[in-house]
Amino acid sequence: MTAAPKVPKYYAVRTELERIVDTLEVGDAVPAERDLAERFAVSRETVRQAFHELLVEGRIERRGRGTVVAAPKLVQPLSLLSYTEGAISHGRVPGRLLVTWEDIVGDDELCGELQIARGSTVMHLERVLLADGAKLGLESTFLPWDRFGSFTDTFDPTTSLYAAIREAGVTFGSANERIETVLASPREATLLETTTAMPMLLMHRRSLDVDGRPIEKVRSLYRGDRVAFEAILRE
Repeated sequence: MTAAPKVPKYYAVRTELERIVDTLEVGDAVPAERDLAERFAVSRETVRQAFHELLVEGRIERRGRGTVVAAPKLVQPLSLLSYTEGAISHGRVPGRLLVTWEDIVGDDELCGELQIARGSTVMHLERVLLADGAKLGLESTFLPWDRFGSFTDTFDPTTSLYAAIREAGVTFGSANERIETVLASPREATLLETTTAMPMLLMHRRSLDVDGRPIEKVRSLYRGDRVAFEAILRE
């Protein structure tokens, strides 16, 4: 008879820690590593490993010198909804912090994807995405300046870009998206108040209007501990 595999100490601690978290409310303090190490008669390093896994999964989060129960992940639909619409649909308060707003000369690849002449001016907008004040993602959007250059004088970067595009008379028709897992650069980790060890979800999107004309190219980086994506599939 084959013996059952031995359960690692950290995993047993993690299981108990999950049970503790399930009894608490969002924002409640989680017992300190030292207290848990004494309770379970293990080293603090063992407890720290269990903490790390729950941090990555978004069950708990660091707040100051302590650890608290985290809010549920923001589940974003894979659709032509804007980030604002997706957040509101889940009862969250969306927000944005402007990082960069500049006009750049598009390289050959970018101009090709936006179907504009080589060397054309492209508007680059980089913003931190918020939900209930928490930093969830970093969005970098590229727009053809000859089509959306007026936004320099009219657009409020703390609001929904998709709403502004629609108000300009442009109707979204389709989008191509690719999602992969990556680690953040030091700059990105700083902007999102996390570490370079935190798994991230990287989304590349290219949106077209109803006539098949490119609207935007977007690179969005989301904290894996705070955001998830879902899609509705039909035959």
